[in-house]
Amino acid sequence: MGQVVKAKGGAVAVKVDEAPSQYLTFALGSEMFAVGILNVKEIIEYGNLTEIPMMPAFIRGVINLRGSVVPVIDLSARFGGSQTEVGRRTCIVIVEVEDDEAKHDIGIMVDAVSEVLDIPGSEIEPPPAFGAKIRADFIFGMGKVAGKFVIILNINKVLSVEEIALLTGADGVGEVAAAAG
Repeated sequence: MGQVVKAKGGAVAVKVDEAPSQYLTFALGSEMFAVGILNVKEIIEYGNLTEIPMMPAFIRGVINLRGSVVPVIDLSARFGGSQTEVGRRTCIVIVEVEDDEAKHDIGIMVDAVSEVLDIPGSEIEPPPAFGAKIRADFIFGMGKVAGKFVIILNINKVLSVEEIALLTGADGVGEVAAAAG
């Protein structure tokens, strides 16, 4: 997405001039979020989820996606809120995240997908240092669209395979998926 650069005083800033300009926007509660379109593989209807016992509340279960087992993360619960209530517009966005060794497909459960927006780098502000309802390292930036802010997620941080594995006690996404099998 962008480059991490050292600012004065040792602060870390994100240089957004190289950021992708297209983002998929979606709603979680009353907030509007976005992820870089290059991370999105597909959007599917919510359903056919297999729950996995003894997993944190933010892991809703796994789905079978053309023969592959894909874990589904409830973003609202991942951000420390309550679990998402399933509605008629609830869907799963399949995103690709990278860790050191490989790429993984992970589903994120959202209230509703909105649209794909072009957000120029000049309209993306750095994440707030405080006051956000989610961890600052989860936020890539704040996109200004029609006078409102859209929270652009750093999807590799939000869905960090290593962090999720630590929280679940598993060794990785493969083990989370294997627990369902």
